[in-house]
Amino acid sequence: MVEIKTDTALDAMREAGRVVARALAAARDAAAVGVRLRELDEAARAVLGEAGARSPFLGYQPSFAPTPFPAVICASVNDVVSHGIPGERRLRDGDLVSIDCGAELDGWTGDAAISFTVGTARPADVELVAATRHALDAGIAAATVGHRIGDISHAISTVARNAGCGIPAGFGGHGIGRRMHEDPHVPNHGRPGRGFPLRHGLALAIEPMLTAGGRDACRTDPDGWTLRTIDGSRAAHFEHTVAVTEDGPRILTLP
Repeated sequence: MVEIKTDTALDAMREAGRVVARALAAARDAAAVGVRLRELDEAARAVLGEAGARSPFLGYQPSFAPTPFPAVICASVNDVVSHGIPGERRLRDGDLVSIDCGAELDGWTGDAAISFTVGTARPADVELVAATRHALDAGIAAATVGHRIGDISHAISTVARNAGCGIPAGFGGHGIGRRMHEDPHVPNHGRPGRGFPLRHGLALAIEPMLTAGGRDACRTDPDGWTLRTIDGSRAAHFEHTVAVTEDGPRILTLP
């Protein structure tokens, strides 16, 4: 069931989104060569605590996961596409890092992700990050009243394929509101003019995940969470929570 939000609900989601933006900024500011991934989680956790927000990631256990997720961020490095668990691994010069974070505040949720390099960036990583951010921008631009979910999917996949990137099969964005994951699913590839119609008040987490190798196949590590490219190629991930409005897309997870 797809819930259409009122303008008041969207304003409340905007406040949750501000917390997400601050948490992501704190995690990125903490990232440096030699820093452990759990320290990025601690930085984001502190922001959530100060805001009085709950993490929708911490303790989350969907049907595919053997254990609850143990952190407030996903920290995915290099060939990890998403769902990386922030542990004791130390960041190294040249690492490509993706951080995904959510916040629930006053019963409403925001969800966003960023990718960045640590230390000396590889040119190919800079290109991948730029392509993934461009794909997110294209998906957001398509999130307008009168379009359909497939128009968002097509916009993302067009950017990705033109850049020679892979799109991990089966993964994409989602509806969001009272819960982190709601209907409808927002694939990162699809045909324009297909799928659920976009109406004022529809809130979506739009999140392209692209791989540099051009292959779509990925595998899950034995921990049941970490999604990794098959060929070891690097991955990037960007996400915003976006409201479809009569005035155009409204990004709810900006600072």
